[in-house]
Amino acid sequence: MNNKKLILDACCGPRMMWFDKNNPLTVFMDIRREEFTACDGRHIKVAPDVIGDFRNMPFADDSFKLVVWDPPHFDRLGKSSYTAQKYGRLLPTWETDLKAGFDECMRVLEPCGILIFKWNEFQIPVSRLLAIFGTKPLFGHKSGKTSRTHWMCFIKLPKE
Repeated sequence: MNNKKLILDACCGPRMMWFDKNNPLTVFMDIRREEFTACDGRHIKVAPDVIGDFRNMPFADDSFKLVVWDPPHFDRLGKSSYTAQKYGRLLPTWETDLKAGFDECMRVLEPCGILIFKWNEFQIPVSRLLAIFGTKPLFGHKSGKTSRTHWMCFIKLPKE
């Protein structure tokens, strides 16, 4: 097998979803590099391989077979809240930011590549995002105590 990275985590944060937080097939990207003690005393480390913005990724078209995208989910958070410190927060331009991020995720996918998108609809409903994206996922799953976290799968169809 070659050393090409097959997977992109486009908004890795502290890599909470990963079983192997240093998966050798993955490029971990985030807009920030930080290490700090959160307001509740927990240690947080955001250490991406690549500092980058999901709205304008520094990768060529068709670069990855799989993209995982778990952007910040909240637009109403205090800057020093635990959730904002750990996961980041959306800007007031979140609609255009998330549309640009979705388009970038699809751009860097190879034809027939897969995008796994994670979203918690505590503040913003999934239906609003899907309207912004302009496409529906292939399938998805709700999880969490109140079933507000959605995992969705999209495919990049080849151009004809």
